[in-house]
Amino acid sequence: MNLRQVFVSVLLFGVAGLLLFMYLQAWIEEQHTESGKKLQQETINQDFTLQPLGMPRKAAWRRSAPAGLSNHVSSSRHWQGRADPFGVVAASLGSRQTEQQKMSESPLSWFRGVYLPPALHPLNKTFVKGSEWQDTDSTQEKRGAFLQDFCRKYNSKKKLQTHLVHLVSRIYVEDRHKVLYCEVPKAGCSNWKRVLMVLSGLAASANNISHDDVHYGKHLRKLDSYDLKGIYTRLNTYTKFIFVRDPMERLVSAFRDKFEHPNSYYHPVFGKAIIKKYRHNADEEALKTGSGVKFKEFIQYLLDSHRPVGMDIHWEQVSKLCYPCLINYDFIGKFETLEEDANYFLRLVGAPADLKFPKFKDRHSSDERTSTEVVRQYLKELSKEERQLTYDFYYLDYLMFNYTSPLV
Repeated sequence: MNLRQVFVSVLLFGVAGLLLFMYLQAWIEEQHTESGKKLQQETINQDFTLQPLGMPRKAAWRRSAPAGLSNHVSSSRHWQGRADPFGVVAASLGSRQTEQQKMSESPLSWFRGVYLPPALHPLNKTFVKGSEWQDTDSTQEKRGAFLQDFCRKYNSKKKLQTHLVHLVSRIYVEDRHKVLYCEVPKAGCSNWKRVLMVLSGLAASANNISHDDVHYGKHLRKLDSYDLKGIYTRLNTYTKFIFVRDPMERLVSAFRDKFEHPNSYYHPVFGKAIIKKYRHNADEEALKTGSGVKFKEFIQYLLDSHRPVGMDIHWEQVSKLCYPCLINYDFIGKFETLEEDANYFLRLVGAPADLKFPKFKDRHSSDERTSTEVVRQYLKELSKEERQLTYDFYYLDYLMFNYTSPLV
């Protein structure tokens, strides 16, 4: 074989090797792409099961959570009637690995086979002396037991697209006294946020904090602003509390606040859309300003599965704001006994002795408070079917917190 033949042979072998390498590289990339698509599909289409309280609620995260986990997730899904609001990922860091090992891994891997702490934290009653709060404490024990019993009996499956960060997006954090507060609008939330600001040292008195500072000042941190370890640690060690209200009273209170008084957001955003869809022969002024929404029109919007605008936290179900069967709240207060419950809770967490829950009404102080009688007057504007459907909409809230169903 002469030199020319040797050169040609070597060249042919080189070309063949290059082609083989390019083929293998393309095949590997194709397999990687298909694997990524499969992983993404598995992440989106999860099937989560709510387990009874007292058992680990293991999430069915097969590989890893979606990208962008640290960002706030807003959900556009809204249920009607008795649909399932609980089929969400119950996630925490229940791994046997050491903290150092956890920190060395990608945060996305933390969602492999994890669960929220199932047990309630016994309330620390060392700060409570004497028998002054005995009745309040007894009531509190009964509320907690009732909710636990409800959650044990309730079991559901549903495919959803949410995760831990969304689950805790309504929870405020106060690190000094180690408390977590899930905000339920129209159930004393403005004054509770004032109290949290005082507890954290941001203000000397709750009485001097304006409405705008409370809601727009961004002085308080929410739990979803922490990294996954920070979320998990606080859920597992802080005292978690929630204050709720009779669903119909809360609904009517929200309507009166947002639609019966001038409002630069709710009138143009919600009011205009509601009037346009549900008011026949609406005049030009109403369509332009969105003012003057009637309660019946508001209820039509609430019950419409094709709402012209989305839901709002002021009339969203508590079961979807705070997920009481997934996050075990150590203290359940009620608006109907707000002052008594709130001051007892402040004693439990070691708040300053002179800190009392504010009595004043946050806005529209001259208006009559929304009471059972006030609600009855508004419900008269609805048909019997509309009243029943509105009750069905808040059905789980009535059951979970042992409220008496209204006469519909």
